Amino acid sequence: MVKYKIVYDRNGCIGAGACVGMSPNDFEMANDGKADLKQSQDENGNFVKIIDEKDYKAALDAADACPVAIIKIVKLEEK
Repeated sequence: MVKYKIVYDRNGCIGAGACVGMSPNDFEMANDGKADLKQSQDENGNFVKIIDEKDYKAALDAADACPVAIIKIVKLEEK
């Protein structure tokens, strides 16, 4: 099964909320007006989350909708 990694640079977030609208299972708005990547871990200043192929389309839509392009979707190598 193919896995993907969402890489989110929260520092660059402007709080538009497009990611939440496109992928509410992955993103939510926080009290400070920025989005949070749910169930993520900090990796070198970015928040990351591994997702399955079934969640890829919603995550890609969130990345495409972000007006400041701070969400990246990376395909992981299959083992």
